[in-house]
Amino acid sequence: MKDRDAFYAKLKTQLEETTQFPSDYMYKFIVPSSGNQADQIQNIFNNKGAIINNKKSKTGKYISVSIVLKVSNADEVIAYYKEAEKVEGVISL
Repeated sequence: MKDRDAFYAKLKTQLEETTQFPSDYMYKFIVPSSGNQADQIQNIFNNKGAIINNKKSKTGKYISVSIVLKVSNADEVIAYYKEAEKVEGVISL
């Protein structure tokens, strides 16, 4: 868990140095296509004005979920990542 905290602390610093908020932020996730993980990811961002695109991998084993969302600050960006982490098998890019 310590590694995750360090990762998010570094991400927050980078976001604050490079991004003017509010800003459109793109999230990218890879999830297995065998379950309902793509739906779970989309549900996190539903009703928030997000633009969501899904694309199956060539083999059909995975789904790439791209989401563009207007966020207010670095903490909001990180909060969505932490929520998405709870989805089984998700990979954040």
